[in-house]
Amino acid sequence: MPKLVMMPPQRPLNWQWAERLEEALPDYVIALPETGDDARRELVDADAVFGWVPPDMLPLAQKLRWLQSPQAGPQAGFYYKELVEHPVTITNPRGVFNDHIGQHILMFVLALARGLPYYMDAQRQRRWDPDARQSAYIDLATATALVAGVGGIGHEAARLCHAFGMRVLGVDRRWEYDAPFVEKHTPDDLDALLPQADFVIATTPHTPETEGMWNAARFARMKPTAYFVNIGRGLTTRLDDLADAVEQGVIAGCALDVFEVEPLPAEHRLWGIPNVILTPHIAVKDAENIADRQLALLLDNARRFAAGEPLRNVVDKAMWY
Repeated sequence: MPKLVMMPPQRPLNWQWAERLEEALPDYVIALPETGDDARRELVDADAVFGWVPPDMLPLAQKLRWLQSPQAGPQAGFYYKELVEHPVTITNPRGVFNDHIGQHILMFVLALARGLPYYMDAQRQRRWDPDARQSAYIDLATATALVAGVGGIGHEAARLCHAFGMRVLGVDRRWEYDAPFVEKHTPDDLDALLPQADFVIATTPHTPETEGMWNAARFARMKPTAYFVNIGRGLTTRLDDLADAVEQGVIAGCALDVFEVEPLPAEHRLWGIPNVILTPHIAVKDAENIADRQLALLLDNARRFAAGEPLRNVVDKAMWY
């Protein structure tokens, strides 16, 4: 009988899910440790874990073969050296956020294409100004989107952009999705593609390789009428370089839901630059079906694990995603 340990940092979900887990997985022992000391004891004979196993606890988990991460993207410190080298298979919940974040991306794209930030500024000033927009009008039917990171979220963003008539260029290291509406490229092509894009949409995961990849050199390759959208991970983008690019007219503007430093400091220049949209990492906030989707994925993988079948959403630990 396999044992699944729900680690304490996920306790609010654990207790909400406990009864459903025990009912749906009668062949499992479900452990719900409340403290770190409880978790240490439970990990000794654990076959599977939902949550994170910190470095000091990993040596205790002698039987651990599967770890379900609660996060689709890697969090700082999650993939440490010992965990990467451990034989445990790690899965994540990628896919559960696709539609919600895709809609957030399209909100950004539509707002920037029509100059909405300028009109919102005029509205707050109670100023009737048909000429408030200071950026070029972009007809999406004739525009090009470059989606960097065509995983589940990037795939949905690409699909929605295509639905508006946009040409969609995609860059990804491993193409997991069938995307006939995307012109597929590898990361080696990124710099050559940037000058073609009206919207550069970053859904890039944070890894040692991608940290700081969106920087002054990359912004300089974009068209001066183009926009940068980041809804992937904040540490992929150098915010000071981005602020410089928008202020100096290297690019037309940007929209961000994730930031190199969170919360974004009140004194940061991006708050006051025209044609910039900032949302405080809330693309899936208040989405009511996320927890149910996460639980469904956990249950499906638990059944697969018990049956010796391939797990869904296996992570390349060396790449962190």
